[in-house]
Amino acid sequence: MSEKGTSDPSSPSQLRRHILSQAVADNVSEKAGERVRPQPAVAAPPAGPRRDRRLLWLIPIVAVAALWPLIKGGDGGRDGAEPNSPAQELGTLRGAGEPEGSEGAGPVVATPLFDAPKPIDFSVIPLAVERIVIDPGHGGTDTGTTGGGLSEKDMTLDIGFRLRDELEEQGFEVFMTREDDSEISLRQRALQANTLRADLFVSIHINWIAQRSVRGLETYFLGGTDDPVLEALARKENRESGYSLADMKSLLEGIYTDVRQDESRQFASHVQRSLYRSLLRQNPQLRDRGVKTAPFVVLVATEMPAILAEVSCLSNEQEAKLLARPLYRQHIAEALSRGIRGYADEVHQSEAKGS
Repeated sequence: MSEKGTSDPSSPSQLRRHILSQAVADNVSEKAGERVRPQPAVAAPPAGPRRDRRLLWLIPIVAVAALWPLIKGGDGGRDGAEPNSPAQELGTLRGAGEPEGSEGAGPVVATPLFDAPKPIDFSVIPLAVERIVIDPGHGGTDTGTTGGGLSEKDMTLDIGFRLRDELEEQGFEVFMTREDDSEISLRQRALQANTLRADLFVSIHINWIAQRSVRGLETYFLGGTDDPVLEALARKENRESGYSLADMKSLLEGIYTDVRQDESRQFASHVQRSLYRSLLRQNPQLRDRGVKTAPFVVLVATEMPAILAEVSCLSNEQEAKLLARPLYRQHIAEALSRGIRGYADEVHQSEAKGS
């Protein structure tokens, strides 16, 4: 039976066949005309210098035939296309790593056969917002900042109730870290949110700014800061955290290892924008102090997108008077609700596009 490709005289299999056939023909011609004799059980070594010389010149031919697939870089004697040999792969790598004509100029530097893995785009796995935890800042003996006859702990609780009502009307499942004038550590607040497996965490606070003429809003998400004012504020807010130094190490190790930071930044942007646009109508001198990062423990310890919103300034006398009005506090709650709703809708739209 003929094999495919045997017509090619340069193929390794055809060349070996030719060499072996020639060797057999030489041996046959040597024996021509002689009488056939019985062969001994063990063949005697060939006699005479002439036969020794013939065997010597056959050695390199047989060696070439055996090594031909490696020299040729072919398929090891098999006809038809097969995957490249290791020698050919090495040549491919050299060609990819060196300019043409530089063979032998230096050590071979193999280029990767595969591209480096690309980072995951977490926008392709959006998560719907259903459960929200509201955290009214301070409480109990921890009054927070005070001014104009008001205390931060009372204002944040009132705004928290109003925000809960707004969100529940929109179909969200809402929980509060405190519903009365009780003192709860930051550790307990974060633990509540994590245990409830909340989708969002909103901590409500009232600001105090040294420049008392300023009426400002600002919203924080988790991150470091070089601002000494913000560092002092974080120390103040973290004072009764309930965490030890050993606890803080494990908390801080996880700050930048997941997607929470970027999600929290987007969440904070929605809330800050809504607060400023909504409250500017009732408070024309209001300043947008922007979205900022700070290492508040309540943001470090929570496991979901989380923000801390400074929704007013008790250090400013006029703003303290506005904050004393229930209607203004209602405006704050509605503005927070719109910001949360805006972020939730953005997440929902991303989910719809990816489905």
